Amino acid sequence: MAQQNQVDGKVVLITGAARGIGAGLAERLAARGAKVALVGLEAAEQEAVAKRIGPNAKSWEADVTSWDDLERVTAGVVEHFGGIDIVIANAGIATAGFVRSVDRDAFERVIEVDLLGVWRTFRVTLPHVIERRGYLLGISSLAAITHAPGMANYAAAKAGVEAFCNSLRAEVAHLGVKVGVAHPTWIRTDLVESADAHPVFGKLRSGMPGLLGKTYPLDVALDDLEAGILRRARTIHVPRWVGGLKLLRSFLPPIVEFGARSRVPAADRAALKDVEERGAFESSVNGHGGRAATKRS
Repeated sequence: MAQQNQVDGKVVLITGAARGIGAGLAERLAARGAKVALVGLEAAEQEAVAKRIGPNAKSWEADVTSWDDLERVTAGVVEHFGGIDIVIANAGIATAGFVRSVDRDAFERVIEVDLLGVWRTFRVTLPHVIERRGYLLGISSLAAITHAPGMANYAAAKAGVEAFCNSLRAEVAHLGVKVGVAHPTWIRTDLVESADAHPVFGKLRSGMPGLLGKTYPLDVALDDLEAGILRRARTIHVPRWVGGLKLLRSFLPPIVEFGARSRVPAADRAALKDVEERGAFESSVNGHGGRAATKRS
């Protein structure tokens, strides 16, 4: 019961709440008595999530890279719900592509959404979270620990989220605010399914060895994330073995490079051919959220 009171009656703002992890957490936390503010670009999908949840949920359309959007939405959430206790910076997109051939705008948009979007979301909402001595959670990734070929921008952004959250935690501890960072591995979401369907990089990902290539059901991520949010955890690993991998991270780059020697050359040639046939943009952008964010930019 003590854990449930961590969110019962609290106001939780979640970005990227139209589907997947964001929508799932909104539904679970609302079931525990939270009031949830859904924030993102996919307005129709978010409205459907809010409707499923009921009166304790409301949707706001916003681009997490836009200061104006975030200021407007934050003011609206505070006016509607009375404040903000917890912020979950979940909005994220990804591309498929190698650095030398990926669409340039799509590549940079990933960093804008996945890293700068977290910074801007936290910066705008932080005064309200401080007021309530609340909790901030940034969604990083296994990619922050294992830097795979074809994911340079995503890995860089997610590693940045981890570093950002670690620095921020030390800055706001004296204000009574806790900061967490989550590292999910491959989770069965629209983002991952879209990557798996890519004619070049889907094959590259499916060749990842052992646990590094395993895709987990959405409920696995929701179980671990929900439990971490309830205890306002500083780190959440999805699943737990990801935490153990952190201890080995200094050894991982040469291991990844060794494994890439036999697989990347053919994939590189195939990627160039795919870009030639479909164009750089179509070859690069993944998922519904990625398309919405890239079009918005």
